Amino acid sequence: MSTASEQIRVATDIGGTFTDIVLQAGEQLITTKVLTTPRAPEQAVIAGVRHVLAEASLGFADIDVFLHGTTLATNAIIERKGARTALIATDGFRDSLEIADESRYDQYDVFIEKPATLVKRAWRFTVPERVDVEGTVLRTLDEEAVIAVARQLTEQNIEAVAVAFLHSYVNPAHEIRTGEILREHCPQIEVTLSSEVCPEAREYERTSTAVANAYVQPLMAGYLKRLAEGFAQEGYNSAIHLMTSGGNLASLDTARRFPIRLVESGPAGGAILAAELAAERGEDQILSFDMGGTTAKVCLIENGEPLKARYFEVDRSARFMKGSGLPVRIPVIEMIEIGAGGGSICQVDALARIQVGPQSAGSEPGPACYGLGGEAPTVTDGDVVLGKIDPARFAGGRIPMYPDKAATALEQTIGKPLSMTAIEAAFGVAEIVDENMANAARVHAIERGVDIASRTLIAFGGAAPLHAARLAEKLNITRVIIPHGAGVGSAIGFLRAPVAYELIRSRYMLLDEFDADSANSLLDTMSHEATQAARSAAGERELLEKRGAFMRYAGQGHEVQIELPSRPVVAGDAQHFREVFEATYRHLFKRHIPDAAIEIMSWSVAVSTPRAAAGSLPAVSARNPVAGAPTRAVFDAHLGKSVPMAIIERNTLHAGDTFSGPAIVVEEGTSTLVSSQFDVLVDAGGALVLTRKDK
Repeated sequence: MSTASEQIRVATDIGGTFTDIVLQAGEQLITTKVLTTPRAPEQAVIAGVRHVLAEASLGFADIDVFLHGTTLATNAIIERKGARTALIATDGFRDSLEIADESRYDQYDVFIEKPATLVKRAWRFTVPERVDVEGTVLRTLDEEAVIAVARQLTEQNIEAVAVAFLHSYVNPAHEIRTGEILREHCPQIEVTLSSEVCPEAREYERTSTAVANAYVQPLMAGYLKRLAEGFAQEGYNSAIHLMTSGGNLASLDTARRFPIRLVESGPAGGAILAAELAAERGEDQILSFDMGGTTAKVCLIENGEPLKARYFEVDRSARFMKGSGLPVRIPVIEMIEIGAGGGSICQVDALARIQVGPQSAGSEPGPACYGLGGEAPTVTDGDVVLGKIDPARFAGGRIPMYPDKAATALEQTIGKPLSMTAIEAAFGVAEIVDENMANAARVHAIERGVDIASRTLIAFGGAAPLHAARLAEKLNITRVIIPHGAGVGSAIGFLRAPVAYELIRSRYMLLDEFDADSANSLLDTMSHEATQAARSAAGERELLEKRGAFMRYAGQGHEVQIELPSRPVVAGDAQHFREVFEATYRHLFKRHIPDAAIEIMSWSVAVSTPRAAAGSLPAVSARNPVAGAPTRAVFDAHLGKSVPMAIIERNTLHAGDTFSGPAIVVEEGTSTLVSSQFDVLVDAGGALVLTRKDK
């Protein structure tokens, strides 16, 4: 068996516009970008893998490990292209999805619009049953009623069903029996149990998560089946590992059962990459910036770890406003995502303002400059007109570009209504999109109570290096890192991710009445389940376990997580847990409440393979000034005009090379715009380190 360093490893990230492929063979890294094929995403994956394998003189049978991340689940929810889905709830709770938590994300907007539910009311059913908050059965399950519902599901050609009973997170017996009946009477229908996909308190979020999982399950199961079959036909017969939203790798079977865990898998890979890059360079305060063809994502990284959360919203109707989307409760790397990618469509609104996104031209028809039928101007069209992108070098020259089509689209849609030239319109588009990203980063930092200007910006993704310098200027950030292979950063991040599975389960307990036996029983059960799920992807590799508890002051609405010991807990641990909780609470909120009652709401167990320790890169001193040639005119936003910029081939740069902006560094998957405000040093890891010039 080959060691990890000898293995042939391939990773792919399917985005809304491009599918990124990375092949790693020892020290060799081969990358490519191909246009996503929305109707059959596996086609782009297979074509891209063929390309990198051919360049390495390898075949599919030579691949040892294949890693995959995708936004298909997210896109299906946003575009409402999932399965015909039904919901079975406890009698009397048919409308829990509509009632939600009775809050309004904008209390002063009388025309407030909430996203449409994934299950229309005619397909929401109830059956008699009832369990109380402690798991005691108050009303036994009416199995005949379940059978009657199963007949209706078949008659209405339902493809997937979610079962979400009240308090099933503490006693799932009724949900489990309902699932057995449904699989017996309508085996063609995919069944999701809320007690499996989200065994936590909070009825609305648990139901919403179960429904979302059911909604995308047939789509994802079909896609993953076609992908596995396609790879098998090409000669690959090893396992396929899927990236989850929490930054971990899962097995194909886990992905089929819980596809909702994949909703943010691509961005999670980028955050993993940024965390490792930071650790290698001794950086502990990072802002990662990932900008692709459809969206831009920013993530805060503290001491080598991306910030994580248990709550995520899909399809927000009010863009950045919390509460305006469909909630899913899954482990997720916390980040802000906005509709500001290279393919984001630009227009002039009713107030004569340039509007960018959130709609995207995607890969079909794509930006106007692709020449594939797109007529609406996009951010990429603006970058082409400003001179940031060399049409002859885009995507390694494999995708032809038409600058005249980009200029025409900008003139017609933005230039004429605002009496601007094409280049002025392009500059306006760039400033709007950069300011939107800067504002999202500011808001995210304020919510977390951090000083964003003191952070190092790490940028990756096909479009991020083009916009990173300007974003740093707007945020007053003085240091920017553009890693090697930045254009396919998320896919590279997949190669660094551990195999893992995290399970969170609600079980209420007052800390003053801490029951160690009950806690150990629950944690041991969770450990067994999580270990089985992780083992399916990890094989015989070593597994590590981390346990935690989500605690709050009695009556509060949200919890904070503390770490539990790996050993069985004992009654005497309660005081230590209080001390750890209060210290964590003080760190977050600058104070704690002495002697207040504390309650444990949920428990967590995460089982993972060890993450390889990031090496420490040696310091590199500037010793070799380089000059780029030839030059071309590129618009410099800080100077407000086009200036000659040196063109530098990234594959000619070595550690210790230095140069000053303005310049453009070109490579296979992206280009890096170095504005007139920055100097550049190539570090020992091959990353471009941009440092703000002294004013």
